[in-house]
Amino acid sequence: MNKNLLLLGFLSCALTMPAVAEEVEDASKAKAPVTENGESVKKNAPSRFTIGGYGEAVMSRNFYSQHFNRYRDPDTYKNDPSHGRFDLPHVTLNLGYDFGHGWTMGMEIEFEHGGTESAVEIDADESGEYEAETERGGEVALEQFWINKAFAGGKFNIKAGEIIIPVGEINAYHMPNNFFSVYRSEGEAKMLPNTWHQVGLSLWGRVSDWRYEAIFTSGLDAERFGHNCYVHYGATSPYEYKLANVYAGAARIDNYSIPGVRLSLSGYYGYTFKNTERKASASYDKVHGALAIGSFGLELNRWNWIVRGNATYSHLSDAAKMTTFMNAFPKHTQQDGSPSKHSPIASNAYAVGLEAGYNIFSQVNCLRDKQKLYLFGRYDDYNTYAAGNQKAAYKYDHVKRMAVGVNYSPVKQVIIKGEYGKRFLSHGYNDEPSVSLGITYYGWFLR
Repeated sequence: MNKNLLLLGFLSCALTMPAVAEEVEDASKAKAPVTENGESVKKNAPSRFTIGGYGEAVMSRNFYSQHFNRYRDPDTYKNDPSHGRFDLPHVTLNLGYDFGHGWTMGMEIEFEHGGTESAVEIDADESGEYEAETERGGEVALEQFWINKAFAGGKFNIKAGEIIIPVGEINAYHMPNNFFSVYRSEGEAKMLPNTWHQVGLSLWGRVSDWRYEAIFTSGLDAERFGHNCYVHYGATSPYEYKLANVYAGAARIDNYSIPGVRLSLSGYYGYTFKNTERKASASYDKVHGALAIGSFGLELNRWNWIVRGNATYSHLSDAAKMTTFMNAFPKHTQQDGSPSKHSPIASNAYAVGLEAGYNIFSQVNCLRDKQKLYLFGRYDDYNTYAAGNQKAAYKYDHVKRMAVGVNYSPVKQVIIKGEYGKRFLSHGYNDEPSVSLGITYYGWFLR
């Protein structure tokens, strides 16, 4: 049989299967029993290999202008026609293996927007100019790859590799069954890296009703910050490696003491300014760009209701001085093509969100145990430029968004989503309504 056909068949099965949750290592979620020495034992399992993933296919119609100058000159583009988009926001393939004696491995390959990733390098033969090639949009990336050692039946674990930084609700719970909206909730996803993953070392575990995690990793890259994205792109690297000139720490605690309720606190602190290939002059020696993030989250899943909320606030020191440095090199110099956004950076940003949905099929006897239909509403208030030297020029970075919609699950692992949403911008800018439809899957294929 043709080898290409075999490969195509394997990929087709892998990408349409119910998928693996991102925390394969979490003994509280994986239902396999664990021995006293940390070795997991799967009853009636043919192997220690697990495979799965999750995916989203989306269609949207946006009833506002898509012109790049729509915020600089809103009156000119106020009556522009609507535009539509098809998208594959995230499709992942997750693989895991239990080596025994408490040692496990997990990895996640993500296809973002159905495309491939491009790289940037400094070309010595072109006077130090940045060189980049892109064949199509989107990314293909290894989002997770870690080795985990469990102790005391999973109460204490050491994990190393490319891991999720679980700061904020949307990073810790980013699979499509963890939010009602067709796309991931905008606030945290706009201001924080998402899904935030970096190479690091993690100490984590679950004791009684508490889950804890502490992480050591590299700092973010301040050259990737911007007024309309805050630190969202700071965890990415245009090079074939991630810079680690400075370091950072993150931590998270989740509590499950109340039945059907999860309460969470997470935080991050690290320097960002010197995590770049470009060297600053002596006048910037005392500039560190210390980034502090604090976040609170909650989820109630009880009485046929699901209610989720988040509140995230961040402060970035030396934002004004870093803005000056990022814009120090004019266009049409040897620095043209730099991955730096050359954009003002805010000293503060925040995101607040709340969503609630009720399963109306819970009131229908013949459907309550087989299918689910949630009617939901969501509200977000976020600002990626909450404090900065040119705050008045970027009032459109403050967004309030409301959405209503439905989530229909014909089977547990599949969700069909429909949503009407509208962004309400500051006075003088045009609001942005949209309609979106999506179908998602998640879960385990082989376990």
